[in-house]
Amino acid sequence: MHNTTDQTDAEGEGHLADWYQRVPKVELHFHLEGSIPLDALWELIRKYDGDPDVPDMESLKDRFRFRDFSHFLETWTWKNGFLREYDDFAFFSEAVARSLEGQNIQYVEAFLSTSRFLSIGLETGRLIEAVRQGLNRVSDVEVALVPDLVRDLGAENAATVLSELSEVQSLGVVGIGIGGSEHLYPPEIFREVYSTAREMGFHTTAHAGEAVGADSIWGAIRTLEVERIGHGTRALEDESLLEYLAESRLPIEMCPLSNVATRVVESIEQHPVRDYFDRGLMVTINTDDPVMFGNSMVQEFQALESNFGFTPDEIRVLILNGIEASFLPPERKLAMANSFTSDPAWSEKTQL
Repeated sequence: MHNTTDQTDAEGEGHLADWYQRVPKVELHFHLEGSIPLDALWELIRKYDGDPDVPDMESLKDRFRFRDFSHFLETWTWKNGFLREYDDFAFFSEAVARSLEGQNIQYVEAFLSTSRFLSIGLETGRLIEAVRQGLNRVSDVEVALVPDLVRDLGAENAATVLSELSEVQSLGVVGIGIGGSEHLYPPEIFREVYSTAREMGFHTTAHAGEAVGADSIWGAIRTLEVERIGHGTRALEDESLLEYLAESRLPIEMCPLSNVATRVVESIEQHPVRDYFDRGLMVTINTDDPVMFGNSMVQEFQALESNFGFTPDEIRVLILNGIEASFLPPERKLAMANSFTSDPAWSEKTQL
């Protein structure tokens, strides 16, 4: 005989999971290459004669269990080895868009690390054209592109790639960011690159406060003058920074389950997302690299609910924060917010 209370709790969780799935959503911190559905990635691995250490799908899943952030970056590089031709980018981009469509994630600002593929002879412009071709095959999802200039390749490489982006700005390239080895390449190195990007009309964000502490976030704010902070997890180490972020409402692209997977935090319970939200910081919720981390927006919301008591009304605030923090023009933000809040799923009377 089932315990009635347990059964009710389970039914409630199931109802909210269903609502999280159906409610319209956005993502602002989402790496295209970290979001390739496993079946599509497996097809690419087989196309290039496979890897003896990854003989089947189960071993591929095992490959995406990380010891720490450095191990994650190593695995990222390994995976990129199976992206070699422009057709590969069109192929996986379509697969990613179809996955987003299935989750009712309607708008995404996606990172794409074009810099990492120049060494194999691919060109920035043609690569972005291929990605856009694949994305355009799925009409119900809008994906804007935010090329990641990749810290590890240095400021000179970043400047070169930035200059090449002017040719494809009309293909939905709305901004630039930097990811990679935050502990080795501080934001100050990229001051001139970011200044030039703003002059070109690009929006700006930067990974900061993920692998390095509060100084990295201050650097992104003061030196790069970013419009958003990627992760920002370690802002909690500096009370004055938290006060600044709350007062300025500078958006934070938080990725709770990613931070657990890469050991930025030891457990989800230690994540600062609830503290940030309660302090009035402009928190948005994102998956980062959902296939590599085995997470989804539904699971992110479930983690917020079960570990921090986030209510459906608070989840709605987080979703609307994502729209407000996006690089869309004001009229598009308003139209999207109106569309979301008029969606039948939005106003369902959900409760914990």
